[in-house]
Amino acid sequence: MTVSVVVPALNEASAIEAALASAAGAYEIVVADGGSDDDTVDLAVRAGAKVLNATRGRGLQQNAGAAVATGDVLLFLHADTHLPEGFVGEVLDSLRRDGASWGRFDVRFDAGNPLVHLIAHLISWRSWATRVGTGDQAIFVLRETFVSIGGFREPQLFEDIDLCRRLKRVGAMAVPRSPVVTSSRRWRSGGALRTSFLMWGLKLAYLAGVPSERLARIYRDVR
Repeated sequence: MTVSVVVPALNEASAIEAALASAAGAYEIVVADGGSDDDTVDLAVRAGAKVLNATRGRGLQQNAGAAVATGDVLLFLHADTHLPEGFVGEVLDSLRRDGASWGRFDVRFDAGNPLVHLIAHLISWRSWATRVGTGDQAIFVLRETFVSIGGFREPQLFEDIDLCRRLKRVGAMAVPRSPVVTSSRRWRSGGALRTSFLMWGLKLAYLAGVPSERLARIYRDVR
């Protein structure tokens, strides 16, 4: 099987080169740009990625990227996250080992104090317990499964949670042995505890039925 990496991007010139370099073992890399006004697109093109313009919104961008990707497995990679060396083999091995049609990675942060690193471990533990991954964990899924459940439904916030909640009804969740490494910039700039409470509060509100569009506005206002 082949693995296509889909990267939603918006003004990620400072990070996208490293993310794309980490995905170099993929069958193809598709960058779905949401209207960047920095060098994101130029850097992605120079890195050899297939770049397309998409309607802004992470869920919408990832659906657009998935629509043009041709691999058997779709892996959704945030532009500030790095895949481990040998990730293609790990993804395919984990799908076979766990008899699964989808999965996600454990996560580590690239920098921060002990509290920030503890939060990363808690994110991975929570994902094990709930069988729900987040976008920072590089969710991957068989193309046919992704199409069968209708892809991403939320346009800009919690599209990852909604996708995983539907995927876990389909079957087991695969987890490769190596973690991805993601940026801790949000946690360091906003404060680890404050950011944790904000994200947990928003997720609980979403699970309670508050529309994601409303929560996205709150998130933009307070972060």
